[in-house]
Amino acid sequence: MVDVTQTNHIRAARARGASVPSNTVLAAIDIGTNSIHMVVVNIQPELPAFTIITREKETVRLGDRDPKTGNLKADAIERSIGALRRCQEIATSLNAEAIVAVATSATREAPNGGAFIQRVKDQLDLSIDLISGPEEARRIYLGVLSGMELDRQPHIVIDIGGGSTELILGDGQEPRSLSSTKVGAVRLTGEFVTTDPIDTTEYTALQGYIRGMLERPVEELQAKLKPGETPRLVGTSGTIEALATMDAIEELGSAPTPLNGYHLSLKNLQKWVKKLRKSDYKERLDIPGMVERRAEIILAGAVILQEAMSMLGTDELIVCERALREGVIVDWMLKRGLIENKLCFQSSVRERSTLKIAKKYRVDLEYSQRIADFALSLFDSTQGELHDWGDSERELLWAAAILHNCGIYISHSAHHKHSYYLIRNGELLGYTELEIELIANLARYHRKSAPKKKHDAYANLSSRDRQLVRQLSSLMRLAIALDRRQIGAIEKVRCEYKRDAKQLNLYLYPVDPKDPCELERWSLDYKKGVFEDEFGVKLFASLATVER
Repeated sequence: MVDVTQTNHIRAARARGASVPSNTVLAAIDIGTNSIHMVVVNIQPELPAFTIITREKETVRLGDRDPKTGNLKADAIERSIGALRRCQEIATSLNAEAIVAVATSATREAPNGGAFIQRVKDQLDLSIDLISGPEEARRIYLGVLSGMELDRQPHIVIDIGGGSTELILGDGQEPRSLSSTKVGAVRLTGEFVTTDPIDTTEYTALQGYIRGMLERPVEELQAKLKPGETPRLVGTSGTIEALATMDAIEELGSAPTPLNGYHLSLKNLQKWVKKLRKSDYKERLDIPGMVERRAEIILAGAVILQEAMSMLGTDELIVCERALREGVIVDWMLKRGLIENKLCFQSSVRERSTLKIAKKYRVDLEYSQRIADFALSLFDSTQGELHDWGDSERELLWAAAILHNCGIYISHSAHHKHSYYLIRNGELLGYTELEIELIANLARYHRKSAPKKKHDAYANLSSRDRQLVRQLSSLMRLAIALDRRQIGAIEKVRCEYKRDAKQLNLYLYPVDPKDPCELERWSLDYKKGVFEDEFGVKLFASLATVER
């Protein structure tokens, strides 16, 4: 059992910024494959809860990418920037304290996705967090939990987007299964549907492809069910809400407001799929409740849902109107320590996810915790003197220190490079894609050569992020030197910075007062060059003889 109490300083640092005034207004934007959605909420930290002030949506079709290059098309980018500008103006008019924006499948997969994010930053001064598929699934789960009570009973959440479909298994506590599969309404319409109405050959191919893609995530999810459990199915987002609206109008004469809690049966869904596959675009557009841009892609989305329900063995779903956008809000609240009750397990998701990856790759956690403690001690001691990084960067340093040696799982030779790969592809939860990239780079440069622009992963970072990697990786090199024998010979360190002399004195406190720690001192002397070059200081290490 690993003692993770050493991570409490991270939560404490986060809690220091947890003072959020009542009725704070926050906007969350979801930049999806089909549409850009925004929700603006009023946060009541004393409850804790939030109420929705307004919702905005605009179809931009980012997922309609260039078939040859995979790039986001210029017109889709222009539509998206225009939509984001309007969202920004609305949020500002409502006195939003902050706008949290995330991008998903289309931006994640496009070669020019990073350039799009940078252009938004340059033109609108709006930062966009690119999130992975599993992280998208986690935040969808948070959004659902904010809108319905699962009563500790197993529920499967399905979210069908334009580019991907997320499947989540949870019971109101930590999710048991999170998956994101590249089947979405926009993606599959572009890849499989050329006839209108769709002909039998294309429909059969579409149906077969969906079943093939969903087979593995469905099996993995079902493997996490306990004997005798019969989970309920919860459906979220545009495709499912559109189908439920059409079904409600036909069944009830009108769609309920809100749609939250509406039951859509598999039997009725199969009737809708049959009707949609026989209809052309104009006929689909005439269906009560159908939206113009949804009519183009609704069949592919409906078939995804039909096949998923059949494979999961469920005969109906419950609609939940909260999903990714609301999950972004909940995540924002969690990170500020505003939620401590039924979602308290999520407040440490980053730490637990990092430790889970460490265990997966058989990291020596006792050793890596010591390295993390030394790295954070050096970070804290030099903050405001040699660097001005804050709590969020400190947390990235902790994660990198915990995982820096995970590459040994593959091979000791060049294990720092293997560490980069494993971290980059390890599905760390709670982090954005950029944060995962930074953690991976920090681990990559814990040994051997310093960061170089000829290394693509480092060169592709912004100048600020390259500086972060250079500076924090140099601190981690010193931390590793402090435990050169990997026996915990040094209890703690103390820094003394002499500004005029540009000199940093490092005093080492051995666990055994008789231990000269010669190997640690030699290692510090050997490794200090990168640190000295980066910060423009001279480092001198010595044993501390008197507690000060």
